[in-house]
Amino acid sequence: MGFKMGIVGLPNVGKSTLFNALTKTAAAQAANFPFCTIEPNVGDVAVPDARLDKLATIATSKQIIPTRMTFVDIAGLVKGASKGEGLGNQFLANIREVDAIAHVLRCFEDGDVTHVDGRVDPVADAETIETELMLADLESIEKRLVNIVRKVRGGDKEAVQQERLLRAAQTVLEEGQPARVVDVDEEDIKAWKMLQLLTTKPILYVCNVDEGSAAEGNEFSAKVAVMAADQGNAHVIISAQIEEEISQLEVDEAEMFLEEMGLHEAGLDRLIRAGYELLHLETYFTVGPKEARAWTIRNGTKAPQAAGVIHGDFERGFIRAETVAYDDYVACNGEQGAKDAGKLRVEGKAYTVKDGDVLHFLFNA
Repeated sequence: MGFKMGIVGLPNVGKSTLFNALTKTAAAQAANFPFCTIEPNVGDVAVPDARLDKLATIATSKQIIPTRMTFVDIAGLVKGASKGEGLGNQFLANIREVDAIAHVLRCFEDGDVTHVDGRVDPVADAETIETELMLADLESIEKRLVNIVRKVRGGDKEAVQQERLLRAAQTVLEEGQPARVVDVDEEDIKAWKMLQLLTTKPILYVCNVDEGSAAEGNEFSAKVAVMAADQGNAHVIISAQIEEEISQLEVDEAEMFLEEMGLHEAGLDRLIRAGYELLHLETYFTVGPKEARAWTIRNGTKAPQAAGVIHGDFERGFIRAETVAYDDYVACNGEQGAKDAGKLRVEGKAYTVKDGDVLHFLFNA
């Protein structure tokens, strides 16, 4: 299991450039005019994880299979999108299909690149997009409330629950806040997610800065950092131009280039790590001579459900999981060494998988 992140923002902020760099393709046409991306572009990328390479080396695995992350490049939204301006509701619908939003903000000055509003103000840009998403949610809620009136009057339990949640979302949206601020009870979480409101999506602000600001950021990204902290959202600083250049280089050349730029890692690594934290994801591994493989799960996943990520039969017939923590696997130079050192544990159905666990599942077919 990976996850799907939609890349959104106003036109000409660097969305398609970033997408091209992340997926190492030219599928998204990066052009200096609005709406050059007519259909959402989808790209799967491998999630970089140095731990996987280390495990494969120890186990002499013939194949390394990282987990995957999906990026969706969604065309530039503009003011009035909720009413069909620009390419409007078509793109709002695309956002409903993603797990999280990477909101790219222009944090650079460049007279050769037109800004749709004629100025560089990332906080105002963020507010423009958020407002359009909130307006779209309000319109959706109003329509749904009309459609379920009869069921509510008839005492339909699901409809009554849905109306209560829609009203709660409507209240905060009318106060100018996104639906994600609603405090949802445990028993309502499933129904809440099924509403698919745009402003419930977690947001990661991506500050697209000039090359010279890639390491420390600039005055624009500093303002975004304050805004993100106030909202309880995350932000990362990336130069889409640098990422695009790196994507064309060999690994050793890319490392040298990053060092010259004063960067410790590629923006992709930072973006994925921030995305994992945003969606409360973690990784476990299966390792052997045939392959070393990474699997993505949500924090708090029990062993049977983690096994189910590999195959449904693993979850249904789960017996136990042989478990070695990553650090123990490395320190003991593999599974046998961990077993000899008493570091291999046998865990049952109640075990909560930890990030970095090396697991071997036993199950009944």
